[in-house]
Amino acid sequence: MRTHNWCGSVSRRVESGFAGLDAVEPWSEQVAALGAELVSARLEGLGQLGPTFAARAGELGLERVSLRYEGEPPTPARLAAALERDLERGATSLGPHLDDVVLEAGGRDLRSFGSQGEQRLALLALLLAEAETIADRTGVPPLLLLDDVLSELDPGRRRILAARVSGTGQALVTATDAAMLPAAPDQLLEVTPGEVLEPAA
Repeated sequence: MRTHNWCGSVSRRVESGFAGLDAVEPWSEQVAALGAELVSARLEGLGQLGPTFAARAGELGLERVSLRYEGEPPTPARLAAALERDLERGATSLGPHLDDVVLEAGGRDLRSFGSQGEQRLALLALLLAEAETIADRTGVPPLLLLDDVLSELDPGRRRILAARVSGTGQALVTATDAAMLPAAPDQLLEVTPGEVLEPAA
């Protein structure tokens, strides 16, 4: 849903005198209705994802993690109160397009107060949790793409990751050195300039 564009053409029409402010009201009602649906869907999705995310993060050594979302759908009344400012700016200042999901560890917002290592572990745990949640909901495990994550993990965490992805369906893991792989892959490909080779056994 692209709520931030709703008043672009409308504001131009209002400012040029081709439409009155009443032309905005139907758009405001749509933004409020669709915004409420999106906020509800996000909360439901995070409710399903949160426990799995915490479990995967714990396996990787990142304790007491959570996903927090405090978005509120805009109401027609709040949109009307901000209408004049929004028309001047040509953008909607209220709505889920401005909301963020906060990843926390030990009550700290990892984006602002987490180390680079913590942020990477949280992202990896989130990707693993998303893949598991999608598989649980659809019955079809997704293709998991992990680009050069092994170089950022110690040997113990590499083994944990290998054990986890081996049970989640098909996974494509890239590395700069095959020696980083903690387990024998089903297929190993070597990429060189202009060629993709399968090394001899």
